[in-house]
Amino acid sequence: MFTQLLIGSVLICLTVAIAAGFVGGATIGLTHAGKWLVSGRKVLKLMISLTAMVLWMLVALSIAVWLWAGLFLLLGQFNNLETSLYFSVVSFTTLGFGDIVIGPEWRLLSGLMAANGLILFSLTTAFLIEFIIRLRAAQENTH
Repeated sequence: MFTQLLIGSVLICLTVAIAAGFVGGATIGLTHAGKWLVSGRKVLKLMISLTAMVLWMLVALSIAVWLWAGLFLLLGQFNNLETSLYFSVVSFTTLGFGDIVIGPEWRLLSGLMAANGLILFSLTTAFLIEFIIRLRAAQENTH
């Protein structure tokens, strides 16, 4: 049990750090694009930049899922990458079909992965909402 908690905690810390890095990278990119974002066709630029930010954060979430899938392969829980990825996506998104399960010696990790998914989806959502609020405020202030 303690091994599962330790491994899961390390992976959660790693994926949160990666997601935070993606938020930081997006923030730097948006800061550099600031003048462009608040001039001209503002609604179109909001749509383009929001699409870019959603896709950017989806990459961060995907990396987290791939790391969990790799861990399960490393632990010998699945025989192939597709099954490991499928289980990871289903658990990470808290969908939890239950059609594929891991062994009882590692099952605590699936709950930790679901908690990790909740944390990262929440972080992503908070970032995107803050981005929209700040961009719209900046666009309105340029009138």
